[in-house]
Amino acid sequence: MKGGFHEPILMALPILAASLLLLSTAGCSLAPTATAMPTQAPVVTADPDKPADATPLADKPTGGAAENYSLAQAMSDQAQLSTIAFDGLAFLTGTAGADSFFPPGKVADFFGFQYMRDVDVSGYGHNTTFLSKAANTVLSILDDAQKAKLVSLAKEQAPIYERFALARFPLMEAFRRSMEGVIPTGSTGLDATAVSEYTGLLYGYDAELSYRRAVVVGGIVTSFTTTQKATLDAMKFDDSSTWRTVGEDEALKKSLTNTQFVAVMTYASELFSWYKGSIDADIYFCPERHGTCFGGFYMKDQPAMGNPDYFISTSTTGDKGQGFLDILDATQRALVTRIIEIQRPWLAEIATIRTAVSTELRKALTGGTVDEANVKALIQRYGELDGLMSALYAERFAEVARTLTEAQRTKLVALRDQTVVPAGAFEFSTPITMPTPGSVDFLFGIGTVPTSLP
Repeated sequence: MKGGFHEPILMALPILAASLLLLSTAGCSLAPTATAMPTQAPVVTADPDKPADATPLADKPTGGAAENYSLAQAMSDQAQLSTIAFDGLAFLTGTAGADSFFPPGKVADFFGFQYMRDVDVSGYGHNTTFLSKAANTVLSILDDAQKAKLVSLAKEQAPIYERFALARFPLMEAFRRSMEGVIPTGSTGLDATAVSEYTGLLYGYDAELSYRRAVVVGGIVTSFTTTQKATLDAMKFDDSSTWRTVGEDEALKKSLTNTQFVAVMTYASELFSWYKGSIDADIYFCPERHGTCFGGFYMKDQPAMGNPDYFISTSTTGDKGQGFLDILDATQRALVTRIIEIQRPWLAEIATIRTAVSTELRKALTGGTVDEANVKALIQRYGELDGLMSALYAERFAEVARTLTEAQRTKLVALRDQTVVPAGAFEFSTPITMPTPGSVDFLFGIGTVPTSLP
């Protein structure tokens, strides 16, 4: 395979089909503890395949003690394998529409919100009301001028969010074509280098969103009055029960498009997590932050669609990930477990990048100047690494798919236990008609990768 990790992928797998609603953010599925955030992945001396095959996959608690959540735990073999196996199940039993579901909170995630969600001692971090409660409280505290800055930013960035969402579709189509054996003439399969280059460009949107959000939100924070600071200081970062319950601003919502309103709510909730959090919280990520084109978010979050005050299960990823591995034979299972060793240096570099980006963005909280060029270069490299991991996952899932027996396929569908699937696709979590991305042959090494995205 040109620029790839393995041999050609040839076989298709039957998939499911149907409908649904939307969700603005999703919780982390596994991992974490908080405190020191290493810039290097943990060293594992044991055989990377055997422990994963023999040890049941653990899942994290509903929420609470910070010591349960850390970058080291998120990068651990068990946390990573659990998430990858869960994605494998979602991909092999899902649809292209399900692959496209993607919580907008997973973009430009350098502002501590995911960590705040995971360490909430009240246990509401994975409730569908969590983001709204934080955002509505913050919006009620801001003055008109400060709120107007968030609205202006949302109108500026809504098109960037939309371009980011649509630019994911070539990747998703290429990954499904890889699994189904629809390979362009002259190619032997996915080209990992091309995928990496493309995701580097895709993350250019993430960089723009992150940089501008830091500048605008940082400016708001430096303008806080003594009264505003006192109100926010009374709210605990890790205990949402200390936050006020404030109704949604209906007038604001009606004045904006859905994408703009979701952006405002995201900015407001992350203003709080960034202001009250720390560099450690900003650097932190959960295991499902990377390789997001395989339908895992949809499979886990679909029950929460249109379901107010719903707690997203934190055991689903571990349980179904282990179930997926148990259904595979030893050869198939090794294809998945060996991913952990290959991606370890990429994760280590990602941790280093997240540290550098988060440190740079935090300058805006104290009125400093953020180095825009540095942030954008770092996040582009972040995207390239995410692309390498995604291409690896796609190739390995396809290799598993082509060797499945009918009995295994039946068991996987039963393990998924979800017949409600989208009729179309998603722009993040908003239902849309399935777009037509055009030729994706360049992701198979035929032709050249675009030099830029719209």
